[in-house]
Amino acid sequence: MSMDYSAHLEAARQAALHAGEYLREQFHAVKLVDEALQHDIKLRLDKEVQQMITERLLKAFPQSAVLGEEGNEGDAAAELLWVVDPIDGTVNYFYGIPIFCVSIALLHCGKWVLGCVYDPMQQECFEAVAGGQATLNGEPVAVSGRSSMCEAVVFVGHGTHDGSGDAGVRRFAHISRQVRKMRILGSAALSLCYIAAGRLDAYVEDRISLWDFAAARVILEAAGGVLEFSPHTEDGIKGSVIAWNGTLPLHAALQMN
Repeated sequence: MSMDYSAHLEAARQAALHAGEYLREQFHAVKLVDEALQHDIKLRLDKEVQQMITERLLKAFPQSAVLGEEGNEGDAAAELLWVVDPIDGTVNYFYGIPIFCVSIALLHCGKWVLGCVYDPMQQECFEAVAGGQATLNGEPVAVSGRSSMCEAVVFVGHGTHDGSGDAGVRRFAHISRQVRKMRILGSAALSLCYIAAGRLDAYVEDRISLWDFAAARVILEAAGGVLEFSPHTEDGIKGSVIAWNGTLPLHAALQMN
C-alpha cells in the first residue's frame, strides 16, 4: 500500500507560497549581500527565507529534517528529508530580473516522493507527487512531443568557474547549430519545470547541486520527462545533469567529434 503524501505536499506548497510572496514583496527593496563571488551572490534573504521555510516544514512534520543550500536542520537520521532552495536564481533576483523560484522536495527513506516549485513573479506553482500527475496551478501539464533537435528549445550550461569553461562553450556551440533556439534562464528548477510544461525541451548542465533540481526532477518525471544525474562528489550533492522530454535524441546530439 503506497503512502499518502497529500499532507506533505500541502505543507510544501504553503511554505513555498509564503516564502515566494515575501520574496515578491522584497523584490524592489535594497538587498543585503552576505557574500559576493565572481560568478555568484549570497544574499541575506537566502538564509532568511530558508529559515522561514524550515520553520514551517518542521512545525508540520517535527520528525523530519531539512537539507538546504543555506545549511541543514533537524535529525540527520530522519526518514523524511526536505531539500530546499530558498531562491533558485539568486543572481537574477539581485539584479532585478524576475526569473527565480522557491524549490522544495521531499526524500522519504531514500526515495524522491514530491516536488513543489513556486515562481512568485508569474504566480506559477508547479508540483507533483512521484507516480502522480504533474500540475501547474492545479492543472495537468506534460512534456512536449518534439522528437527532432531542429524543433527543440534547449538550455545548455557552458561553464564558468569549474574548469570546464572551454569544453562547455564548445558544447554550447555544437548544440546551438542543431536546435531552434537556446535559452539560459538562470534558474535550474524553473528550466526543468518549463520542460515539464512543454515550454523547453532539454537541459544540460555540468555543475549543479541537489537542491537546484530535486523538486523539479519529481515534477519533470511525473510530466513524462527524463533526468539523469551524475554525482561528482561522494555525498552526491553536486554533479551534472541532462534532462529532456524523453523523445529528443539528446545523447546522440551531445556527441562531439
